[in-house]
Amino acid sequence: MQTVNTKRLSVNALLAAMCAVLGAVSLDMGNLKITFECLPVLVGALLFGPVDGMAVGGLGTLLYQLLRYGVTVTTPLWILPYVLCGLLVGFYARNRGFHLSRRQQAFIVFAANLLVFAVNTLVLYIDSKVYGYYSFVYIFGSFFPRLLICLGKAAAYTAVMPALLRAASVAERRGQ
Repeated sequence: MQTVNTKRLSVNALLAAMCAVLGAVSLDMGNLKITFECLPVLVGALLFGPVDGMAVGGLGTLLYQLLRYGVTVTTPLWILPYVLCGLLVGFYARNRGFHLSRRQQAFIVFAANLLVFAVNTLVLYIDSKVYGYYSFVYIFGSFFPRLLICLGKAAAYTAVMPALLRAASVAERRGQ
């Protein structure tokens, strides 16, 4: 059995809390949402792998969902995109020995953001059917603006990720 490192657990808890806070301080306009809650999930997954990425995404988004909306039938579905994001990015990072070039980081960040976008669109559709607010225009009329927001966030994450990971690795070496 693998021993859980207290420092690593603390970092994951901090990243999950950041995910919840970043989700809460988003800019909401109907079904357009500009948020940076995915950033801590990406950092956790790139630093520690798929299990940690899933934990950060799952716990952080669960906290946000519970605080903002309470428990609903579709709560697990709204958590799913960030769990899948942590899983995908974590596996990618682990399979490359956690040493990714800028191009590899950009690839996985864009792929993860597109995954979150696609799953969120599906969840929005399901949620609208379950709660009776479905409208083709509401769900799919904002498809391209939401896609542009997704790609813009991915570009922003790609720009800051090397510095964030460098700072995190320096902090980790100092703490050992």
